[in-house]
Amino acid sequence: MHGATEPADVLSRPLPDGLPPGARDWFARRTYTARTWDEERIRELKGGTRVSVVLPARDESATVGEIVSAIRGALVSGPAPVVDEIIVIDSHSSDGTARIAEKAGALVVHQDDVRPDLPPGRGKGDALWKSLAVATGDVAVFLDADVRDFTPRYVTGLLGPLLADARIAYVKGFYERPAARTADGPGAGGGRVTELVARPLLNLLRPELAGFVQPLAGEAAGRTDVLRRVPFATGYGVEIGLLLDLFDLVGLDRLAQVDLGVRRHRHQSLADLGAMAAQVHSAALRRLADGLPGIAPDGPDPVRHLVQYEHEDGAGLRARVREVPVAERPPHLPAAADAAERPVR
Repeated sequence: MHGATEPADVLSRPLPDGLPPGARDWFARRTYTARTWDEERIRELKGGTRVSVVLPARDESATVGEIVSAIRGALVSGPAPVVDEIIVIDSHSSDGTARIAEKAGALVVHQDDVRPDLPPGRGKGDALWKSLAVATGDVAVFLDADVRDFTPRYVTGLLGPLLADARIAYVKGFYERPAARTADGPGAGGGRVTELVARPLLNLLRPELAGFVQPLAGEAAGRTDVLRRVPFATGYGVEIGLLLDLFDLVGLDRLAQVDLGVRRHRHQSLADLGAMAAQVHSAALRRLADGLPGIAPDGPDPVRHLVQYEHEDGAGLRARVREVPVAERPPHLPAAADAAERPVR
């Protein structure tokens, strides 16, 4: 077993030449594995830290109950719980997701019931932002609700760096995706949107973040007093937005990543991935606009609609216009006085 904060060797071979020096050094220093921290060690490290687990969910009745039950059984029961609350933010589900999650033992909060003084929002990022108005933890663990074969090690793995090292503010998960190996080939470390959109953007415009294996991973954990000081893109741009904003706010050395093992989840159609990619682009361009000629940081949303085309059997070509939500919620708290501050757009 590695020491409490000792980085793990997760590579099959040494890092190649060509990585930016900052990213190379960071990878070696801030990459861990979930195997480092078992439940007993996490209980020892937790002390008085309060932990909230958050699952944004929309029509995830097939998986959300098993995830909540697994967390409760392993990490909530007993005299020294690791997790103090499990919050499911239900995003207009129509398949009984809320009922199943509540029966499994989660606190279910309907997305529109949080901050009703604000215009209603939709999307994963909006659900995560609203969870911070409900969560009482010092640390929030964000988990996707569509994961199959979930293991509580996801939670303990994400918590480990935060509980073992007070300097670390935010942790991203990464994992092997067996379905991606089949569909995209053995070189696909992330999903299609990661490899075709997020990774090229980060490598070109924020090379310091090139060490993140899966920058769009939905599994992450952070200190709530830090998370409340950055804006949240309301849709699927939330992950890249958080990564860029937290890098600006606290610096690279306070970010970390953890190998969570294997992850299986529901896959989306190529058309849906196109809409996701548009949201990722939008969130990134808002933050990286000063590096792209012709994009005004305080201008209109870079993406509002997405035109897609499909061939209908026997009917020719059909154009489809999808509305792509690209709104953002502002920080819950003002940025710390000594942190880099970016205007909220």
